[in-house]
Amino acid sequence: MPSGRILVAQGGGPTAVINQSLVGVVLEARRFREVTRVYGARHGVRGVVDEDFVDLTQETSHNLELVAGTPAAALGSTRDKPDLAYCRAMFEVLRAHEIEHFFNIGGNDSADVTRIVAEEALAAGYPLRCIHIPKTIDNDLVANDHTPGFPSAARFVAQAFAGANLDNAALPGVYIGVVMGRHAGFLTAASSLGKKFPDDGPHLIYVPERAFEVERFLADVRAIYDRLGRCVIAVSEGIRDAAGHLIAEPMSRDHERDAHGNVQLSGNGALADLLCELVRQRLQIKRVRADTFGYLQRSFVGCVSDVDQREAREVGEKAVQFAFWGEDSGSVTIRRTGFYSADFQLVPLPEVAGKTRLMDDAFIAASGTDVTDAFRLYLRPLLGSGMPDAYRLRGARVARRLKPD
Repeated sequence: MPSGRILVAQGGGPTAVINQSLVGVVLEARRFREVTRVYGARHGVRGVVDEDFVDLTQETSHNLELVAGTPAAALGSTRDKPDLAYCRAMFEVLRAHEIEHFFNIGGNDSADVTRIVAEEALAAGYPLRCIHIPKTIDNDLVANDHTPGFPSAARFVAQAFAGANLDNAALPGVYIGVVMGRHAGFLTAASSLGKKFPDDGPHLIYVPERAFEVERFLADVRAIYDRLGRCVIAVSEGIRDAAGHLIAEPMSRDHERDAHGNVQLSGNGALADLLCELVRQRLQIKRVRADTFGYLQRSFVGCVSDVDQREAREVGEKAVQFAFWGEDSGSVTIRRTGFYSADFQLVPLPEVAGKTRLMDDAFIAASGTDVTDAFRLYLRPLLGSGMPDAYRLRGARVARRLKPD
């Protein structure tokens, strides 16, 4: 006899809207008569292995709505990299608790875990439906127009660079902002949406999809600085040289690596320090400043796209609908329709699992240091309403009397 029990987990980096997806699953599942319990796994897949569950059926709708509007991951997350043995252990826990539907909110690694667990259940003849729900600020899930979490992080990046540009215009110099993005440059490219006037920064944008050459970088900075007397630069943490080596890797403290074997890039300012030192020493520019945005862009309170919130809720809801009205496991995807509207489809897990999407060539300018209007048109609807604006004095000059022009 069916148990009616479902389990939801959150994985990977938190975002401003991941809790919308969680609450979308819980509230939509509670509409289905056949659902008897909605469990949440604390700290993602680690909570599944450890049988560390909470009963979300007992949460009030009011409190769930408050949690939905709160950034980060309410259930907690994990950076565990499950192998086959780990996934088999997950499956045994799911079977022991008679879980019939497993919803995993996360990026491409979470999709891969969901795929393996679904295959284990199929091989064992156990009736388990596994649904992956998209989430990543990197926007690097294939088969998706964009992913929940990215628009809000992009909104933060655009606004942060708009502010950095104003600061840099008031006290000219070179400013470098290092943005998350190991393989894909979508988030760094979002810095361009903060520009209003032709001479606004960022004046240079460097993404992982294009090889980074130190000498060309210095020449680019010199050219902008000589023309404007200042230069604002947006750089992806994952920029690489022509051989594919991370520019930041030699500078990363003790080559700290995460559970996926990747050099830690966001937890230190190594790349910013390196680029600042290059500009100071090689270009002899004194005022050089840098920020590593790090984790700020992931769950910044009060800088959330309303479009992102809505769609993050919808992918959670659609996941439940696909699970109960369909017959297959899969990954929920977002597709763009019209000028801007979103449609949701379920695709087979292997189409998304373990794959990485990069920026389209059409989004990157021929110079390799800017984005195109195609990217700006792509991103602008996702940032939502109420984007702040900046203005300038018209600056009517007064004629000098002691030092004529």
